[in-house]
Amino acid sequence: MSLSLLLLGFGMLGTLVLLVVGLSGPSAAKSTKRRLELIRERHAEGTLAASANAQIRKLFANRNSRVESWASTLVPKPAVMRQRLDRTGKPITLGRYMMACIGVFVVVAFFMMLQGLPWTLAILLGLFLGLGLPHLVISRLINKRIAAFNANFPDAIELMVRGLRSGLPITETLGIVSGEVPGPVGFEFRQVSDKMKIGRTMEASLQDTADRLGTPEFQFFVITLAIQRETGGNLAETLGNLADVLRKRAQMKLKIKAMSSEGKASAMIVGALPFIVFTLVYLLNPAYMGGFFSEERLIFAGLGALVWMSIGVAIMAKMINFEI
Repeated sequence: MSLSLLLLGFGMLGTLVLLVVGLSGPSAAKSTKRRLELIRERHAEGTLAASANAQIRKLFANRNSRVESWASTLVPKPAVMRQRLDRTGKPITLGRYMMACIGVFVVVAFFMMLQGLPWTLAILLGLFLGLGLPHLVISRLINKRIAAFNANFPDAIELMVRGLRSGLPITETLGIVSGEVPGPVGFEFRQVSDKMKIGRTMEASLQDTADRLGTPEFQFFVITLAIQRETGGNLAETLGNLADVLRKRAQMKLKIKAMSSEGKASAMIVGALPFIVFTLVYLLNPAYMGGFFSEERLIFAGLGALVWMSIGVAIMAKMINFEI
């Protein structure tokens, strides 16, 4: 038993290390050191040291590209997954995401086998949690960042309106928003300004940001600028109306959320009730419910029930999800 606990401890420790490596970004010290090396190479007297350092960086880039290519072969749609990881605003690469998935799968399957479950059930549960848990974490990070962006986006548009009314061009107002508005809004507008500084057009830079964010609010903003550039008119007034529409849209979302809260609570109760009953019966009579962990027919019956219940929960989630 002590050896099993020791192996379980090593497995949990390895998973924590994989999660930290997979979901954490590069350290600030390493980034600062890399920038200092680039500046030193730029102002170096000879080209030999600069070329040697460039080759070293190329070797490290090739190593990282190997990890990314390996992860790309395992993910069905790597481009879509990379876009999801970019929407989180965190420096999470596809390789680190796959490392986190594999770590969760190994630890869960190993823990279930130590508990005496059949290896087929342990592997199925490990796959379910290994694929589902990181996906839920990424979805939560995306939703949190998109909510923070939509909360400050109308204020950013009004800041642009004040800049336009004072006589500034639209490109200058984008730079003002990138420096004055905190959070995801300032970061995204800073990306737009940086792309425009290296020669990209404003429309292309804004469209790239809209594709990466995937929010209707920012797409409205891009379409408004594109139509105004072709037809003309008072851009400040148009953007002011857009900010008012976005605020009313946010208020409508809050009203719908309050009205559908009863349905969401019912769906959560119906979805959690079988697990609560199963746990209570297992605590009262473990031998009665132990067949679901040892009998093969009961295992497949339980998995089938989980599949059907997941379908029902998904249908209820669609019924209470309203698009504005």
